[in-house]
Amino acid sequence: MRSGNTLRVALAVALVLAAAVAFRVVISNLTPVRTVPGVGSPADAGKAAHPSLLYGRVTMSGGAVYEGRLRFGGDQEAFWGDAFNGQRADNLWVRHVPPGRLRRTTHPVSILGVEVAEDEDEVPLTRPMMARLGDLARIEVHGRRIGVSLKSGAAMDVDYDEANDFDDGVRVWDAREGVVDLNAQWIKAIEFLPAPEPASNPAPARLYGVIRTRGGEFKGFIQWNRRASLADDTLHVGAGEGADIRFGRVRAIVRRSPTSASVILDDGSEIPASEPGDVGRATRGTYVEDPRYGRVLVPWHEFERIDFSEGGPGPSYRDFAPGGPIRGRVIANDGRALEGRLVFDLDESEVTETLDAPVKGIDYSIPFALVAAIDLTGRDRGAAPDHVAVTLVSGEALRLDRSGDLSPSNGGLLVFGEGSGAPQYLQWAEVRRIEIASPAPSGSR
Repeated sequence: MRSGNTLRVALAVALVLAAAVAFRVVISNLTPVRTVPGVGSPADAGKAAHPSLLYGRVTMSGGAVYEGRLRFGGDQEAFWGDAFNGQRADNLWVRHVPPGRLRRTTHPVSILGVEVAEDEDEVPLTRPMMARLGDLARIEVHGRRIGVSLKSGAAMDVDYDEANDFDDGVRVWDAREGVVDLNAQWIKAIEFLPAPEPASNPAPARLYGVIRTRGGEFKGFIQWNRRASLADDTLHVGAGEGADIRFGRVRAIVRRSPTSASVILDDGSEIPASEPGDVGRATRGTYVEDPRYGRVLVPWHEFERIDFSEGGPGPSYRDFAPGGPIRGRVIANDGRALEGRLVFDLDESEVTETLDAPVKGIDYSIPFALVAAIDLTGRDRGAAPDHVAVTLVSGEALRLDRSGDLSPSNGGLLVFGEGSGAPQYLQWAEVRRIEIASPAPSGSR
C-alpha cells in the first residue's frame, strides 16, 4: 500500500475511534440512571442503610424519586462527617463593607521584562465552600447554581462547575430499584434524612486509626487518599493485575520513600506499594476526623505511618446539631471592643463552618464551634510572630501559620451588634483578638 493511502486509512481509523469515544461520552451524559451490576437486589439495597451512613431522598429532573443510603461518586463520601466542597457563586457580605474600605494589593506592571508601574486590585473575595454532610439539610440545582441549605436554616449558592463532590453523581441503595448510579446532570434535589429507625442492619466496617506525622499524631475516622473510608474499599498498591487489596485486610501502611510504602496485612505479611497506586507523591492526602480539631488533611510528604484499629460506626445524622451564627467579641488594635454576630473573612458566618489554616504541613479545618479565641499578635500562649495563636474550647492552643484563613489576604470581619442595623467592619490588619462564644460542638463523638 502506498504511504499516502496508509496515512488516509490511519486518519480514518483515528476519526472513527474518536467518534466512538465521543458517542460513549454523549450517551453517558444522556443516561440519567444506571443500575449497578452485581451488588444486590432491591431487597438487599434496603438492608444497606445504617444511621452512620449517608441517607436521603434524590429527586430527578424528570420527576423520579430515589430514596436510601447514599454515596457520592459511587466510592467517595459515605458518612455524615465527610465534607461537601464547592466554590461560592457570590459573596453576599461584601455589600456591608463601606466604600473604599476593602483591602487592596499592588503588583508590578512590566513591559519586556522591565517594571514600568504598579497596579492595584482589591483582594479577591471568591470563597470556597465546605460543610460536613451532617450539617446539610438539602442540595438543590438551579441552572448553573447549586443551592445548599444548612440545618440551621442558612443557605448559600455554589457554582455548579465548581461543585466537585456533586459532579461525579450519587449512588443510591433504593429499596424498589436496587443500587443505582444517578447522573449529576439529571439530579434536581437531594434531601438529607436520618436512616429509618430502628436500625437493625449491621454497622459498616469503617476505617479508623492513628496517623503518625512529622508534626504529631492524629486519631479518628480515615478517608484515605480523600476517597476510601470503608473496609470494603480497595487500596491500590501499584499498577497491573492483582494490584488491589481490600482495606479490611490492611493492618498498617508505612512510608518508605517519596514514591513508595510498605503495606502490613492482618496476617503479618508485608507487601510493597508504589506509585501510581494509592501511595506516594501523586496521592491527594488523607483526611482524619480527629474530634479535637474537626478534620485534618495529612499530605504524603508529612505522612509517616498509619495503624488501623476498630473505631465503631461513627455519628448519625441526628448527632449533628443545627448550629447557628458565630457570636463573640472582636478587639481592635486601637482598643475598641465590638460584640455581636461575626462574619469571619467576609465568608464564614455559622459555627458549623470551618477555620482553615495549616501548620507543619498539616491542613486543619476546625469548626468555629470548637474555637474559643484567635490572637493575631502572635504573643498569646507563646506563639511566634509568624504564627497565629488559636485557642480551642478544650483549652488546647494551636500555633497556626499565617496562611489560609489567617493570611494577610483575609477579607476582614463584620460585627453585627445586638439591635443595630448596619454592621461594623474591620480590616484584617486592624484586628488584635477574636473571642468566640459558640454553642457546644456538634457532630462530635
